[in-house]
Amino acid sequence: MSIAIQVETPPIREDESGVLRVGRSRLSLETVIHDFQEGASPEAIVQHYPTLSLSDVYGVVAYYLRHRDEVERYLAQREQLAREVQQRVEAQQPDLAAIRLRLRSRCQSQS
Repeated sequence: MSIAIQVETPPIREDESGVLRVGRSRLSLETVIHDFQEGASPEAIVQHYPTLSLSDVYGVVAYYLRHRDEVERYLAQREQLAREVQQRVEAQQPDLAAIRLRLRSRCQSQS
């Protein structure tokens, strides 16, 4: 008895904004890989994110283990992008401490 060996594409797709998603879910590649790096088994990941299939998580983990450098570069780029977005948002937001101080002053003056 022989088994027909087939080449399979990893269950990773790029969405319209360039984020890599796992299988048909909206869950990002970085979420699954982060959980795996923190010691979660594929079974535990699926229990935590029920929109994932076990075979997809195993496929993503296998892809990560075979292409670790490439995936780590992608994850580093995503982290850098997140830091840049956070800095832009913080730069556009007023100082929250000043707002709190003004609100406390108003509350105290009204009492």
